[in-house]
Amino acid sequence: MMFTAAVLTVSDRCFRGERPDEAGPAAAEMLREAGYRVTETAVVPDEAEDIQAALIRLADGADTALIVTSGGTGFSPRDVTPEATLAVCLRAAPGIAEAMRQASLAVTPRAMLSRAAAGIRGRSLIVNLPGSPTAVRENLGAVLPALAHGLEMLRGGPADCGAPSQNRRAEEKAE
Repeated sequence: MMFTAAVLTVSDRCFRGERPDEAGPAAAEMLREAGYRVTETAVVPDEAEDIQAALIRLADGADTALIVTSGGTGFSPRDVTPEATLAVCLRAAPGIAEAMRQASLAVTPRAMLSRAAAGIRGRSLIVNLPGSPTAVRENLGAVLPALAHGLEMLRGGPADCGAPSQNRRAEEKAE
């Protein structure tokens, strides 16, 4: 099943045209390579209201299956992406952010400083990614293989939660 995806970059400097957006295109490329149809990429400033409005439009208005954000997940006072995301989500999906942090900790101890969140709004899954292209690749790469299964369940598809994953099947054969 092919899912739609959108990428929302959250950055004051990219929004003002002071810096090119490299993280958003990195996420879009990975999603396309994984078989997602990227329907939109956009840049918004680090303002909770702008982030929330874009997420609501993408989830409710465009019925986008997967929405990934890039940026605004750190400790800066202007980093409000997780709060904006959780404010529009009806259900949290904390395991996604936990998996990203765990994978990133293998690369850098600074991964523990990520405040990224993930949640569900209607039929859409929203996942926060860091703002650097390298961190986007690391974090999205850590969770991308599992997201399609979650989206199948979320969208009422034929997901079989009891079926072993491809990785588990390989592990069972090795034993």
